[in-house]
Amino acid sequence: MSMQQIQMVIIDLDDGSRGVFIGTPITADQFGDDDCTVEQVWFTNIHMIPKQATLEQLVEMALAQIQSPSGFLQ
Repeated sequence: MSMQQIQMVIIDLDDGSRGVFIGTPITADQFGDDDCTVEQVWFTNIHMIPKQATLEQLVEMALAQIQSPSGFLQ
């Protein structure tokens, strides 16, 4: 089986709901808090995906939507 790196981000909201986001790594273990800061957070409106979609295909879909002038929510 071929392996790939992922990074999971878990976000808890004050109303008790939780989201788990899986994607390609954006930070490395050797970076400290002072080395990386969040500049922007983008939320796509992709809610349904093909059952057999790969992580690479999902990233491509999200990036295409963000690059579209009207295809994203911030």
